[in-house]
This record gives sequence, structure tokens and C-alpha cells, in this order.
Amino acid sequence: MNFDTVIIGGGLAGLVCGIKLQEKGQRCAIINNGQAAIDFSSGSLDLLSRLPDGKNVQNIDRTFAQLVEQAPQHPYSVLGQEVVLAKAREFEQLAQSLNLDLLGTLAQNHYRVTPLGGLRASWLSPNSVPTVLEGEAFAHDRIAILGIEGYHDFQPQMLADNLLQQAPFAHCEVSTGYLNIPELDQLRQAAREFRSVNIAQLLEHKLSFHNLVNEIKEAAKGASAVFLPACFGLDTQVFFTQLREATGLALFELPTLPPSLLGIRQHKQLRYRFEKSGGLMMNGDRALRAELDGNRVVKIYTEIHQDIAISAQHFVLASGSFFSNGLVAEFDRIYEPVFGADILEMADFAADKRLSWTHARFSQPQPYQSAGVIINSHCQVQKSGQFLQNLFAAGNVIGGYNGIELGCGSGVAVVTALWAAEQIGGGDEY
Repeated sequence: MNFDTVIIGGGLAGLVCGIKLQEKGQRCAIINNGQAAIDFSSGSLDLLSRLPDGKNVQNIDRTFAQLVEQAPQHPYSVLGQEVVLAKAREFEQLAQSLNLDLLGTLAQNHYRVTPLGGLRASWLSPNSVPTVLEGEAFAHDRIAILGIEGYHDFQPQMLADNLLQQAPFAHCEVSTGYLNIPELDQLRQAAREFRSVNIAQLLEHKLSFHNLVNEIKEAAKGASAVFLPACFGLDTQVFFTQLREATGLALFELPTLPPSLLGIRQHKQLRYRFEKSGGLMMNGDRALRAELDGNRVVKIYTEIHQDIAISAQHFVLASGSFFSNGLVAEFDRIYEPVFGADILEMADFAADKRLSWTHARFSQPQPYQSAGVIINSHCQVQKSGQFLQNLFAAGNVIGGYNGIELGCGSGVAVVTALWAAEQIGGGDEY
């Protein structure tokens, strides 16, 4: 099997990279070994929420120099400000063309409401999620937070109590309640199946839409805004939008415990675009090893195709971190399993020194969370001290940053994916 580009990893980074390459006329394949981190995400994307010194970021442009000074090994620092901002803008345009229903701009972070009633800085969020800007009050004075009877992954009272502690919601009158939705009774009898995905699947096929609209309106008790768990609309946001229009209320949805419907929707839309443009998804397969000729990758072998080589002109490593086995931790080492790429060492972390992997305090950011492969300013991957000519990396497999601590995981994924694709397939914009 021969392709122009083979991408290892079918998550956010791999799909964004594949979409751009396909639209530039390449023939691409994505080796996808299972669920990606995007299926467990909130649906919001972060570009950069805070600096390593703890300072909150409102505008990445104004704080980029500080990031480079404090974190010179961060992928953004390696790529440079011009590239990062250009690729972030490019993704905003791509998101619009994909109808991902995202709101936000790199000019200013906003704050999205979390399922526990906190506020988290974000770059882009689904337009169905409640958000506020810095220093602004929420637009509605009366909010009803409605859970679903028997569904424990969403706690209205806890959310309400915490929400009222946030300055943008201090002026609000918040009530709580529960929807019964009789169609869900069969799921209530099997608690393990009472999850957001199962609820959404059932409601799309067996729901009395009119009765649900009336139940929401009655439970709202005069509130103009209603917060619901993200359980309505499995493949797209269309079903939720129809609910919003039919109730005449400002309905908002919040992500629940994983798997997350908001992330799953985005994953499906990205995968649909990739396949519609001619890309091949090799699902349920896993890259095992690679053959090199000098500083070029020639072919790889996978779990399903162990005796059939997959060759390409270019390869993209978008396999993620430990969650998806893009990185593997054994007792005495952390390594990248397909190419044996060099792992980035930092001041407080070394891949072959186990005691450097963790911080003494459990609540502190852990050094292993910054583990990943070494790249240069073209996203080329380093192996044995040499950058491979046709192997690029994108997303969480790259080292030098803690995406959770800094609030930049999604941003790194899309920026490096688009930049790697440009190195491979040219530089035309969407």
C-alpha cells in the first residue's frame, strides 16, 4: 500500500492535518487505533490560558514573548509567533467551513462554564455552551439548571452553588430541577448504560419531541436561560438547536463525565470531512514499527498488516500521549514506540530517570505530563540526534509543555497539524 502521506493517529491533530492535505490533492491514510482524546473532551478548544508562572492569558499575541522566555521548549516557542497566530486563524476559518458551530477568537479568550460551576478560559467553544467575557456579566438574570432523573453524571445543585460564587453570575437567580423523560425508563433499569451517549441514542429514535419541549418549559419555571447536560443530539448540534427554537428559551448544554457528546460530535464531523475528501481511515489498526533509509522513513508496519508494508512520501506522528499509547511508560523509561524518536528532556524531567517523572505533591503539575518527542521549527521529528526529513509530529505526542496546566492542548494540536501539513503540501490558505 502506497500513499502520499500516512498519519498515525485519528484524533484532533491527525484529522485536521489529514483534511488539509486531502484538500491540497494528497492521498492520505490515517491509522486509527481506537477512541481519541477528543471523544472525552469538553468540546471547547484552548489556545493558551496561562503562562508557566501562573499568569492568566487573555490575548496570546501580547503574552507570546513571555511564553518564549518562560518556556523556550514549548512547541509555540519552537514554531514562533508568526506561525502560531497564522495557523490559529487558519483553524478558525476551517472550523467555520466545517460548521463546527464554534464561537471565539484568538484576539481574546472567553470563559466557559464547567459542569461543576467553575469558569475556564477557552479560545473556541460550541455556541451551545454558556460563556462570558472578562469583566462582563452573564446576559440572563434567571437561570434554571435541569438535570435528568436518575442521571448522576450531572449535579444541578452543586453546579448552582458554585456558579453563584462566580462574579459574572452573582446577579443571577438560579433554580434547579430534574426532567423525567419517560422514554429513558428502560435505561434507568441498567445504571451502567445510563450515560450521555446512550441517552442521546435513545432520544433521537424514541422521543416525543413535543412532550420534551413542554417538560423543559414547565421545569424552567419562568427562567429565561436553561442549563442542561449535553445529552441531546448525538451526531450534530441540530437536535439541540431544534429544542432551543421550540422552547423559545436560551438553552445551553454543559459537557458531562466522559465520553462527552460535545467532543464526539466534533470528532464525527472532522472524520466525515476527511473521508468525504477522499481520505482513508484505517480503523482498529495500530502502527508497530518503521523502516528507515538514512534520515527518511520508508515504510511502516501495522498490527493488522504486519506482513504488508505501508509506504508513503511523508509520515505524520499524531498518536497522542500516554492516553492513546503515543507514548509508553515502562518502569525505567518513557519512549515513543513506533519510530523510537528522541524524548525531550527538560530541567525537571528525563525520560530515563523515573524519580524525575512526578512531583512530590500530588496536586502539582506532574513533569511526565510534559513528556514527548523533539521537533524543530518545521515540526520534523528527531531520532538519534538527527531530524528525519519526512517525519513530522503534531499534537500531544510533542514534548515541552503541559497542556492541562497551561490550557493549550487543543491549540498545540491544531497549530502543529496545520503547520506540518503546510510543510508537506504547500502553503495555500483555506
